[in-house]
Amino acid sequence: MLNIQGIMKQAQAMQKKMEEAQEKLAQELVEGKSGGGMVSVELNGKFEMKKVHIDPSLVVADEADILEDLIVAAYNDAKAKVDAKMQDSMNEMTGGLNLGGLKLPF
Repeated sequence: MLNIQGIMKQAQAMQKKMEEAQEKLAQELVEGKSGGGMVSVELNGKFEMKKVHIDPSLVVADEADILEDLIVAAYNDAKAKVDAKMQDSMNEMTGGLNLGGLKLPF
């Protein structure tokens, strides 16, 4: 017979670990780059953009669309890195256990 109390305690412990991992990740910063590093953005673990750097040579009035594309690309690069950190954190907590595609807690 299953020990329901034991299972509930394990679930609560896992939930606490996930909350701690979320808080830790929220404080970390990752940098995404595009245009060979001429544009970079910095995101935290909540996908909030904290910093943007644009090489001055890119600031040309007639080429604003290129700069806009580079900013989007740099953001997407940083977002992919945050996603990877989240996945690594989940793998550490679950010991690599595949939870059937669940995206918990992120």
